[in-house]
Amino acid sequence: MADQDNATTVNIVTPDGVVYNHHASLIVASAINGDIGIMSNHEPIIAPLKIAEVRVRRPDRPDHEDAIAVNGGFLEFSNDLVSIVANSAERARDIDLRRAKYAKQQAEETIKSATDKHNVDDLDRAQVSLRKAINRINVSEHK
Repeated sequence: MADQDNATTVNIVTPDGVVYNHHASLIVASAINGDIGIMSNHEPIIAPLKIAEVRVRRPDRPDHEDAIAVNGGFLEFSNDLVSIVANSAERARDIDLRRAKYAKQQAEETIKSATDKHNVDDLDRAQVSLRKAINRINVSEHK
């Protein structure tokens, strides 16, 4: 039986609702200033997140990590509760790999076109889209 006393709760929410809600023995996320690992009784923290994978080690399955593609947002930890609020997030098992690869291809084509036309706004948006697509592809490998 897993030791729930040394666990923290992880909630990942988007405007569409709760994407993830479990206990965790460890959570690793990529903040703007670097990766952070959080375990039970960690000091309170608030951190803006990058477009990156969030990994959660659950106490009921210590040999397995859940992977969630999080597209920015912020993380708050206090009183053994990790709350992540993001514009979008997907668990590895929910990612449509074909759609993610298509989004990557479209973003790469837009980057090339925007670069050729010196369109900075389109280039910036396409680079963000590319990071999101690559993140989803990488996370999907953890199914």
